[in-house]
Amino acid sequence: MTRLHTPRWAWALTGSGHFFIESFELIGTLEHCDIFLSKAANEVLRMYGLKLAFPETMRVLHDKTASSIPIGGFYHGVYHTAVIAPATSNTVAKCVAGISDSLPTNVYAQAGKCRVPSIVFACDTAPELETMAPGGMVKVYPRPIDLENTDRLKAYPRTKVVESLAELKTIIAQRQREIAGDG
Repeated sequence: MTRLHTPRWAWALTGSGHFFIESFELIGTLEHCDIFLSKAANEVLRMYGLKLAFPETMRVLHDKTASSIPIGGFYHGVYHTAVIAPATSNTVAKCVAGISDSLPTNVYAQAGKCRVPSIVFACDTAPELETMAPGGMVKVYPRPIDLENTDRLKAYPRTKVVESLAELKTIIAQRQREIAGDG
């Protein structure tokens, strides 16, 4: 087995289908990334027919423990950046409220406790959105509380909330330059 490079990316996938395929593809462009796969994300993978085929420099950590054991690496400097993309309104609300009862919310909580920067690609960012569902494009209408929670999360320390795939790609590239010492 190849020795894992540290520090690494920590990327949590939630049960959102909003830009799930594109977020999944973006993971493949990174080096040295651990993918934290929630139970709901595992269901979404199946809905979209995606396979967990990543290079040796990546690990897939499944949500199989009540205490989210895989997040322990944050305490040992294993991760330089946490990414939750895409993030459901449920995940965003829990992050805002400080609830960490799933693998993605534990990733966010432990990143915060260890002062690791987080990037959150929130799904509910406008009163009306179009999103790709397994059966095609659908319109969704986020609730006012969902929009409020997204705005509230933007004020949290070391948290960058992005609202589009283009913005996610930009902030990932910016973070890559910072890690490399170029930015």
